[in-house]
Amino acid sequence: MSIIAALIIGGIAGWLAGLIVRGAGFGLIGNIVVGIIGALLAGWLLPQLGVNLGVGWVRDIINATIGAVIILVILSLIRR
Repeated sequence: MSIIAALIIGGIAGWLAGLIVRGAGFGLIGNIVVGIIGALLAGWLLPQLGVNLGVGWVRDIINATIGAVIILVILSLIRR
């Protein structure tokens, strides 16, 4: 995946994760950054675990959203 595609997918995933994990977000820009980090994390971790969810862009967005939600939950626990 190219860097530009990772940024776009991470941005979408961060926005979706902010909607899923209400109250744990960091604002729109912060959630987009978390989404990009989540995309990188999930892009590596989920294939290692043998998890395949969808195909192509849909798979990438689902994986990145899962990673972003995990990161948002962890960060919200640390902030408390």
